[in-house]
Amino acid sequence: MPDIAELLITIFIVLGGAFGLIGSFGLIKLRDTMQRLHGPTKAVTLGIGSVLIASMIYSYAIEGHFSFHEFLITLFMFLTAPITANFIAKAYITRKVAKRELPETGSDYGWSIYDDPPIVENEEQT
Repeated sequence: MPDIAELLITIFIVLGGAFGLIGSFGLIKLRDTMQRLHGPTKAVTLGIGSVLIASMIYSYAIEGHFSFHEFLITLFMFLTAPITANFIAKAYITRKVAKRELPETGSDYGWSIYDDPPIVENEEQT
């Protein structure tokens, strides 16, 4: 295996381990659910992504082919982690925070979880 591939693999594995450790520590140490969202959605996602990138480099350098499965896993993780964090944050706000405690949004629409549903008028002609 070329030395540059070994160096890249080592860097990505160490980086992934560091991000995973920091994210896990943040998940344990932070007090509130809203604070705990940062650990798994940012640090751990980058950690697992780094390990998957190291595995893709290994597959290409040693086996001579691109690992499409690992690429898809990395892509889906980076796409779904922010969406999951958004859902968790909305659920937390709905259950734990009153509408009057939230700051103003500065727009006409307000907070989506507290907006009243639009009134649909009956379109029947009598």
